[in-house]
Amino acid sequence: MSSKKVLFLTSNAGVEHDELVKPLDFLKQQGIMCTHAAEQLQPVQTVKNDKEPSAQVQPDTLFDSLNIEEFDLIVLPGGTVNADLLRVNQQVKALIQQATDKHMTIAAICHAPWIMINAERIKGKKLTSYHSIQLDLQHAGGEWVDEAVVNCPANGFLLITSRCPDDIPQFNHAIYQTLTQ
Repeated sequence: MSSKKVLFLTSNAGVEHDELVKPLDFLKQQGIMCTHAAEQLQPVQTVKNDKEPSAQVQPDTLFDSLNIEEFDLIVLPGGTVNADLLRVNQQVKALIQQATDKHMTIAAICHAPWIMINAERIKGKKLTSYHSIQLDLQHAGGEWVDEAVVNCPANGFLLITSRCPDDIPQFNHAIYQTLTQ
């Protein structure tokens, strides 16, 4: 499995701890190579429940150092602040657009589908998210459903989405299944 490579994209603040660390640890335990990229090569401040500071996580590299063609799948962890910062980051927008143009799978949890709105990759997609951004996703042309995990291959790329940290086991399983097919 070591030939598969997964890219995690985060800001340096407000990343929901379990939505970054649990998928990252799970995939590494399965022998999948993972790279965590952030805006700055400084510790990423994670949070629990969007408010309580949690552990800091050191990213491996910066957005500008990435070659999207080296990866098989991108994971976008949630956290309201993280997703809001990434959705307006031009490098992240370009990376998501390049990846989806190359038919790469994107996995987004909780508030992370916001990032896909700004990358203009929601229209025609069936997806889920944290309930508070349901209308945002619908207004961007997505079909929102209240399910633990949704896989949508529409528009030439697979989008895997989940609602919240409670859905991480299903989210991890969906990512792993995609990588091992």
